[in-house]
Amino acid sequence: MRILVINGSPKGRYSITWQTVNYIEKLDTRNEFVTIHAGQQIRKLEKDFSSVIEEVEKADVLLFSYPVYTFIAPYQLHRFIQLLKQSGVDLRGKYATQITTSKHFYDVTAHRYVQDNCEDLGLKFVRGLSADMDDLTKKKGQQEAVAFWKHFLWSVKKGYCEPVSYKPASYTPVMASVPQTAIEKAGEVVIVTDCTENDISLKAMIHRFTAVLPVKTKIVNLNEYPFSGGCLGCFNCAADGKCIYKDGFDDFLRNEVQTGQAIIYAFSIKDHSMGSRFKLYDDRQFCNGHRTVTMGMPMGYLISGPYGQEFNLQTIIEGRAQVGGNILAGIATDETNPDREIDMLAENLVYSLENKNTQPANFWGVGGMKIFRDLIWQMQGMMKADHKFYKRHGQYDFPQKKPGTMLFMYLVGAMISNPKIKSKLGNNMNEGMLMPYKKVLDDLDKKMKK
Repeated sequence: MRILVINGSPKGRYSITWQTVNYIEKLDTRNEFVTIHAGQQIRKLEKDFSSVIEEVEKADVLLFSYPVYTFIAPYQLHRFIQLLKQSGVDLRGKYATQITTSKHFYDVTAHRYVQDNCEDLGLKFVRGLSADMDDLTKKKGQQEAVAFWKHFLWSVKKGYCEPVSYKPASYTPVMASVPQTAIEKAGEVVIVTDCTENDISLKAMIHRFTAVLPVKTKIVNLNEYPFSGGCLGCFNCAADGKCIYKDGFDDFLRNEVQTGQAIIYAFSIKDHSMGSRFKLYDDRQFCNGHRTVTMGMPMGYLISGPYGQEFNLQTIIEGRAQVGGNILAGIATDETNPDREIDMLAENLVYSLENKNTQPANFWGVGGMKIFRDLIWQMQGMMKADHKFYKRHGQYDFPQKKPGTMLFMYLVGAMISNPKIKSKLGNNMNEGMLMPYKKVLDDLDKKMKK
């Protein structure tokens, strides 16, 4: 078989992920491997995509290789997939799979994004390999890579693939109406969008939102910003927070976006995501993915498209708010009743601004930040700015640094492991566990009586 490797990393041959592909290629002498360094060559491919079409048509298998950037695949791979779809090349019946490296921070949403787009193209998709960044340097990681590829080849031979998970229903946007402009209050809400003249429904949603929201708004259109390029994964921002590009994005992000009291993201769904332009913006603010500088700030979304059918995108959006410690004020779409949803979003946003109704993080937020907590702690010598931020905000909440709690749990464990003591305790154990909570309720009763 002819295996076409789509290397989505902007580092090209220096990609850590691509080394796993090289490892597999050296062991698999029966199949032919050809690599397109799509991430590194994306600007060249934007000008002339013909070489890709030629290689894709000759290939039996498409193997996507990329690092996970900000909940999903890098901007460069987003753009490549967009170009691949626009080319109209027929991929039906060919096979596809993927290999990624990451610290397992939302690798599941990245994998689902690629799988959904492969299914759009008619490719037969086989579940991919999600490896840790240093897995290939370990015996276990090497064995897992071999096992993955062996299973993939077996699946192709048998004609097996994942069942198609994305079955789009009919969708027709409902246009939002624009009422009279509301009386503005103090403050400013920043609307970040990639809206174009063709995004008719999204434009109507933005117009209604700015009209009903009684707070001053500022629209930042990403299409108007002169990005020098996508994130290179160079970690230059890890030490001092400064990007290696000299296009002024750092100042733009801090002065034009993060100075607002709240942020609204407005976009039309493209290829099961927010689109390549938004991904470019997300990737370039890489340091803010784990340096949660907007924590406590309300955020919301105006989305044009079949959002109700996009479970993976829903996960990404809630995950972004959870990991960032933001108040998710709401999500308005144009699927059924945009006027009502936009009005609710505006009201919820005002309430959030006035009351700062923060909530405890759920699994997506807690799990995501624990991954970064451990990573930054290990890499503090290189990621100095992140380390300072984590120390300053008390995010190094390691359980092994709570000896008092651990000692108490040893005591409790010894007690409940002894049948005689356990029988004597009876219900006292439950009552003892409730004592701190009873104190909170008793204190509230005393406070209420005053």
